Amino acid sequence: MKTLRYIFVIIILLAVYASASHLNAQPRLVVNIVVSSLRADDLNRYGENFSEGGFRRLMQGGAYFDEASYDYMQTTTPVSLATLSTGAMPSTHGVVANRWFDYVTNKLIPLIEDKREQSLNFSSGSGQYSPRQLTAQTLSDALREQHPESRVTTIAIEPLSAIVMAGRTGEVYWMERNKTYWTTSTFYTDKLPEWITPYNEADINQAYSVKRWSTMLPYDSYRNSQVSRVEGLHSKKNKRIDFVGEATISKKNSDNTAYDMMTLSPAGNSAVLAFAKQVIGKNEMGKDEVTDILNIVLDTPREVSSHFGPESVEYEDMLYRLDLDLADFITFSLAQVTSPDQLVITLTSDHGTSPSFDSPGKEQERFNTMQAEVITNAFIGAKYGNGQWILGYIDRALYLNHNLIYEKGLSIADMQHEVATFVMQLRGVSHATSAEAMRSSYFGSGYGRKMQNGFYPRRSGDVILNLMPGWIEEREGVRSSSGSMYRYDTQVPLIIYGGGITAKQYDTKIDMTSLATTLANIMKINPPSAAEGEALKLQ
Repeated sequence: MKTLRYIFVIIILLAVYASASHLNAQPRLVVNIVVSSLRADDLNRYGENFSEGGFRRLMQGGAYFDEASYDYMQTTTPVSLATLSTGAMPSTHGVVANRWFDYVTNKLIPLIEDKREQSLNFSSGSGQYSPRQLTAQTLSDALREQHPESRVTTIAIEPLSAIVMAGRTGEVYWMERNKTYWTTSTFYTDKLPEWITPYNEADINQAYSVKRWSTMLPYDSYRNSQVSRVEGLHSKKNKRIDFVGEATISKKNSDNTAYDMMTLSPAGNSAVLAFAKQVIGKNEMGKDEVTDILNIVLDTPREVSSHFGPESVEYEDMLYRLDLDLADFITFSLAQVTSPDQLVITLTSDHGTSPSFDSPGKEQERFNTMQAEVITNAFIGAKYGNGQWILGYIDRALYLNHNLIYEKGLSIADMQHEVATFVMQLRGVSHATSAEAMRSSYFGSGYGRKMQNGFYPRRSGDVILNLMPGWIEEREGVRSSSGSMYRYDTQVPLIIYGGGITAKQYDTKIDMTSLATTLANIMKINPPSAAEGEALKLQ
């Protein structure tokens, strides 16, 4: 009897050890998926129409955090991708926008544009880019530094998304604007892998593009009701909505219709995830004991929500189609490893997005940035004399002309304070704080903390603005955007699936700086050098 009892105890211990070993084992493949502009409540809002294998599979089978958020105001794509990849606040990683002014030369400095580099095979008209302006180490950089043999790849439609998420190492791909062919920068490599050229020449990306975009489900199944550009809306016969074709979905005066169709229709998500499968297969990712990373940034959801609005049927239908693409991609990824515990998939977003400014009762909730520049420049000129006192406005920040201020013998700190006080009178502005206050004071809570967490002295503007809830900057063709400290922008979903992690929904509030540190722990490497977030405790 004792022998049987001992055997039973040994079996239990072995089972516990095996379970712990799976959880503590180093994964072979980590896939990070960023669905741009996905709001925290979108997964639940549209959950009834999701398939079992896509979003729902990740939600029900992984560690699902529905109270994840970014604790800063500058919730834009480059800023938050840098936070995800480095585990640091903007005040540390230094990405505050996609461009900024140099206070010495008064020149505009782009984040990724670099004339020293070329786009491979598409050097004419497709941009010159590099990550040289990135200052903090990314998770991909940290992995390659500690395990040079690891394979790391990052893909996105837009070069800004791909480069900021990747950092300085690995393979990095994006679509060029003429034919949507996959390309990269000479910063990363001198030659595209041989398999990509025939992939491009076969025009695989365009195979996912459609001339007309119609609803995937019966119209009565949709929760959203706003539709911005559709035909057949008033059809009494079947209520089916036939979405506009390429002639009207293309951005106004654009010469890149094929590229517009990638960013403004579900075709973009399909093309990126199809290419991701090719990357996994061709690079044999997840096939050995060393951890590999694949970063995927889906830019299409951001463009669709911006162009049509997050309340539109177009946005909702795009998510349902993405759900099916994700189901196929997850199944494919699991087939590349010998055990499900060897694969880790994360799904999150770089930010949410505002309510559409042209929703009922919100027609006027737009901030005219050009008008703000002119009025503020006139205010300073009336007091100190005519001149170009304002260099420009970028992502809710005003940049002053430091050279002119010095030339007039004035105090920059005083000028910043005067401008901050003045712009509070502008319609739509809720807060305005000077750079001097950001540098010399400590804001432990409230709006000041969120502004300060996003302030990087060498690049941030002289006066940081926050707009009133629901307000966005006025731009042609934009119905919704991010960049505020409000919940609709800062809160995002976060799921960590696989790797032996217990499926559980967490309602604790977490900061998105924690993801990079958590993944570093899972991969058993040191976190990126500037990472500030605490590792999440996963059961």
